Amino acid sequence: MSDFLKDDQFEKFKELIYKESGIHFSNSNRSILESRLKERLRNAGLSDIDEYYSRILKDQEELRVLLDSVTTNLTRFFRNTLHFKTLENYVIPDIVQYKSEKNETRIRVWSAGCSTGEEPYSIAMVLKDKLDDKFELDIVGSDLSLKSLMIAKEGYYPESRIQGVPPEYLEKFFEAKREGYQIKDEIKKIVRFDYHNLKYESGLKNVDILFCRNVIIYFDRTAQEEVINRFWKVMTNHSYLFIGHSESLFGMNTKFEFVKTNWATVYRKFV
Repeated sequence: MSDFLKDDQFEKFKELIYKESGIHFSNSNRSILESRLKERLRNAGLSDIDEYYSRILKDQEELRVLLDSVTTNLTRFFRNTLHFKTLENYVIPDIVQYKSEKNETRIRVWSAGCSTGEEPYSIAMVLKDKLDDKFELDIVGSDLSLKSLMIAKEGYYPESRIQGVPPEYLEKFFEAKREGYQIKDEIKKIVRFDYHNLKYESGLKNVDILFCRNVIIYFDRTAQEEVINRFWKVMTNHSYLFIGHSESLFGMNTKFEFVKTNWATVYRKFV
């Protein structure tokens, strides 16, 4: 048992965080929660964990900051190259053919759990490069972390963060600035960022491509299934879902079909 957080206190915080966000803590990742709570107590000038718990029950802003602090914001440009090969060589051609047959000219993408923006910007670069101006592109990046979203909206990344960007994309879609690179406006204008908690409805609709990678791994099975079924509702009748390579919908009560491509696996909604 931790000296900092007693078992009954751990249970209280665990249940509150799960209720508010769907993020699940267990004994295996308890140390992460404890380290985040210690940081929040220091910043709040408190020494008593029960007093802090009482505060977050009354103070929605402090609760939001705590939820922000327990989310994991590990990301990079073109993370999991095989997913992007699947997007480029399988998903985009199929959606373009489908929309062309229906005389539709808009493609909407949602990057759920986008962290500091590398994923939606990567998607935007691929779509812009492959489709040019043949389609109207609408890409939404959402996250639970306002701190991460502020970085994403700025679109500036130090040199160490742009590893993985193909050289031709770096030249075409970035400008060298100070000790890093700035995303050009032609990419920034097709990506918008919004705060969203996946535990709730997004308000989005007609999504053609949805990326939610390495996010539901932090939820328990019930919360995972609820999130996936909310995704189903906002997606078009001919659309694709990307989840993390270590995540799976196997055994879930969901209508998505599993598709194995030459590069990676993906899920689709064909109705």
